[in-house]
Amino acid sequence: MKLIFGFLLLYASIITPTHCTDTIFSNQIVRYNETIISPLETFELGFFNPGNSTNHYVGIWYKKISSGTVVWVANRNTPLTHTSGELTLTIQGVLLLRDATNGNVVWSSANSSSNSSARNPIGKLLDTGNFIVHKEGDNVNQENPIWQSFDFMTETLLPGMKHGWDSITGIDRYFTSWKSDDDPASGEFTYRLDTRGYPQLILREGQIIKFRAGPWNGRGFSGVSNLRPNRFYNFTFVLNQREAYYQTNVIDASVITRLVLQPSGLLERWLWIDEKQEWSTFLTRQNELCDQYAVCGPFGSCNMGKSPVCECLKGFEPTSLDQWKITDWSQGCKHTVPVDCKPDEGFKKYSNLKLPDTRGSWYNQTMTLVECENICKRNCSCTAYANSNTSGTGSGCLLWFSDLMDIRTIDENGDTLHIRLSAFELDLIENGRNSSARRRVRIIVPMAFLVLVILVSICLYYRFSSKTKLHGTPENEFQNVPENTCTGEEDLELPLLSLSTIQRATDYFSMNNKLGEGGFGPVYKGILEDGQEIAVKRLAKTSTQGLHEFKNEVISISKLQHRNLVKLLGCCIEGGEKILIYEYLSNKGLDSFIFDKTRSQLLDWRTRYSIINGIARGLLYLHQDSRLRIIHRDLKVSNILLDVDMNPKISDFGMARTVRGNEMEANTNRVVGTYGYMAPEYAGDGIFSIKSDVYSFGVLVLEIVCGSKNRGFVHKELYNNLIGHAWGLHNDGKSLNLVDECLVESINISQVQRSIHVGLLCVQRYPEDRPNMTSVIMMLGSEGPMPPPKEPGFYVGKTKKDITESSSSYGRSSNNELTITMLDGR
Repeated sequence: MKLIFGFLLLYASIITPTHCTDTIFSNQIVRYNETIISPLETFELGFFNPGNSTNHYVGIWYKKISSGTVVWVANRNTPLTHTSGELTLTIQGVLLLRDATNGNVVWSSANSSSNSSARNPIGKLLDTGNFIVHKEGDNVNQENPIWQSFDFMTETLLPGMKHGWDSITGIDRYFTSWKSDDDPASGEFTYRLDTRGYPQLILREGQIIKFRAGPWNGRGFSGVSNLRPNRFYNFTFVLNQREAYYQTNVIDASVITRLVLQPSGLLERWLWIDEKQEWSTFLTRQNELCDQYAVCGPFGSCNMGKSPVCECLKGFEPTSLDQWKITDWSQGCKHTVPVDCKPDEGFKKYSNLKLPDTRGSWYNQTMTLVECENICKRNCSCTAYANSNTSGTGSGCLLWFSDLMDIRTIDENGDTLHIRLSAFELDLIENGRNSSARRRVRIIVPMAFLVLVILVSICLYYRFSSKTKLHGTPENEFQNVPENTCTGEEDLELPLLSLSTIQRATDYFSMNNKLGEGGFGPVYKGILEDGQEIAVKRLAKTSTQGLHEFKNEVISISKLQHRNLVKLLGCCIEGGEKILIYEYLSNKGLDSFIFDKTRSQLLDWRTRYSIINGIARGLLYLHQDSRLRIIHRDLKVSNILLDVDMNPKISDFGMARTVRGNEMEANTNRVVGTYGYMAPEYAGDGIFSIKSDVYSFGVLVLEIVCGSKNRGFVHKELYNNLIGHAWGLHNDGKSLNLVDECLVESINISQVQRSIHVGLLCVQRYPEDRPNMTSVIMMLGSEGPMPPPKEPGFYVGKTKKDITESSSSYGRSSNNELTITMLDGR
C-alpha cells in the first residue's frame, strides 16, 4: 500500500492518543501527489509550501484546523525545489525522500535498523501526530519502533512527546525554531534538556543562553512560576538511569494544545479555540526582564517587585559598586567576608528563589537534607545545597561548587537554597551570637549611629524646606517640586521621572503601546532603559478628573504594600503633564477575561475563587491593616488587574478617601463611582463607609461567578439586574443556575454556593446588615453556617409589562461602565 502525500489542507480537529491507521505502506514508492491521514482524521502527512516559499517539504499538520498549523517537518534543511518527489521505505525500515528527476536522496530517516533486515517494515501515522516505522506483527503502540518522528521534533512539542535524553538509544530530543515563517530550516534558537549536572531546560540562541527554566523540583521547573496545574493538560518529569525527559498530556481529549519555539526565540503555549477558529496564547515562558539569563550576575538575585530589579543576597555585596550604581549588574556580587573553609562556617537559608544554574552540580535523589548539608560542609568547594525534590516533605540532595548564577526571587512557591557564609556574616545576620563578632559590632554600631543621626538631620531639614516651598500650592498645578521626588503636604515621597524618560519608554505615547483608557486618562505600556516594564497612566486634558484625583491617588497608595494592591513606582509632573507610573501587569484587567466569551474559559473555578479571596484580602488590608483606613469608593471588575500568575491587584485609587482609625463612615457632597457598584446609601445620600466597599465587593463576587455584568443584565423572563436575578435564584434554592456555563466542569459546588451566599450578604440594602471584610474572609474559608441574606439594595424585579410601562432609566441602564461624578448641593 502506498504512503499518500498531497497539498496542505487544515481544519479544526481533536487529538485522540494511542490510535493508529491500518497499514500505510510496505516497501513501496510514494509520490508527490498523494497523502496519508490518521484514523480519526486528526493529522495529515504530505507535501506543503510554508508561507510565501516555493520550496516543498514533507510535513505533518492538523488536518481539520484551517490556520495551516504544521507540527513536524522531515526535510526542513533540504527542501525540494520542484514537485517531483518520491518517498521510499526500504526493507531495513529506512525512509528515503528522493528527487525523482535525478534519483538523488534528499532526506533519510535517522536511527533506523539499517544494518539488519526488518521483515516487512510498516509506516503508520498515529492520532498523536507521531509517524512511526515498525516491523510487521509488532504492536503498533510499542515503546521501541524502528523509527518515529517524535524522536526528531522540529519547533513544536505535542502532548505525548518526550522532551529530553535517552541514554540507551543516545537520542537527544529537543526542538529548534524555524528560521522564519517562510523557512522551516533550523533557526538560531534551541530548547533542550541540559544534563551536565542536575537536568534543566535551557533556551539558547546559538551558544548563548537566553533563558533557563531551571531544574525540576518535584512540582514544576524552578524558574517557571506560571507552570501550574490547570484543566487543559498535565505535565510530568522522568529522571532515571535510562532517560530524563519532560512530557505533557491533555486531560480532556477535546483540548488541542502545543508548545512552540517561535523564530524570535519566544516560547509560547497555544490553545485552539474552536468557536473562533483560531489559536489563543495560553502562556509565554519568558516575558520579563528577570527571565533573561544571569541578568544580575553571580550571587545576585533578580526581583521584579523591586526597582532596580537586581539586589545582592544577604551576606554579599556588589563586586563593582560603581557599575552596580549605573545598573550594570553583569559582575554580580561577592561575599562580604570571604569564605575560606574554616570549621565555624555555616549556611544561610534563603527562601522563595529560583534555583541557580545546575550545570556542573552534583545530585543524589535519596539523601536527606541533613545528609546533604554534611556532605557539602565537608567539601570546601561546595558553595550551596538544596533539596532536589521539594514536593511533600522534601527529599534528595543537590550541591553547587562554583558561583551561583541566574537566581531569581519568586513571590510564592519558590525553592529554598542554603548558601555557605563565613561565621562573621552568619552572626551579623542572626544578631551576633559570636563574641568576636560582637566586638566588631561594638565598633561599627557607634559609627553607624553617628552617620544615621547626620542623615536624619539632613532629611528633616530637606523635608521642612520642601513643605515650606509647597505652602500655598495652587489647585491647578504643583510648584517648586524637588528634583528627585513627588512630594506633597501629606509627607509622601516617590521617585520623580522626567517626561523625556517616560516618552522614550512609551515610544512617545505611541498608540501601539496604549493599554486602555479610563476616567483619569489613557494608560500606556512602557519599558525603562533598565528593561523594567511599566504601566503609564497619563491625565488627559479632557478628563473630568484633575489635580485632586492625582494627588489623592499618590497619597492613598504610595505607602501601601500588599500583594493584592497594584504597586505605584513613581510619578511625573512636568510641562502641564501629570503622570503616574505603575508596575506592569501582563494580564491587564479582570473584565477582559470574565466578560469575554473566549478568554473566560481560561479562568476555571479554582482561579476565580483564588481571585475572589485575593480581592477580599486586599480590601481587608485597606479597611483594617494599613497605616491609613482607606475606602476605595470605585471598586469594580475593570479596576482589578491580574499579574502573570492571575493574582488580583486592586488599582485606581483616584476616588479613594482616607478616614481616621476610629471612623467608620463619612459624608461627601461629591458622589463618585460607577453605576452598578455603588451602595444605595452612597448613591442616594453621599454616605460612604467601609460597608459601601463591601457592597461593591458583593457585586464583584456575583459577576465573577456569573460571568455577566450587574448593570445591563437582562433575564429571559424578568428584566432583573444581576443582583435581582441572584436573589431570586437564591430564594428558589437554585443558586447554581447563576454559574457561568464555562465553569460547569471545574466548579466546587460548596465553594460556589458559599461565594454566592457571601455576595448576597454583601449587597444587602442596609450597611449595618453587611459583614465586614474580616467576616467575609472567614466565611469564604470555612464550612460553618452563615446568616441568611436580607433583601439586597438596587435590584430590579419587574415583569416585561412593568418595564414597558415604566419610565425608569435605571432598569434599562446600558453596559457603559464609565466612572461618573455626581454633584449634590446641600
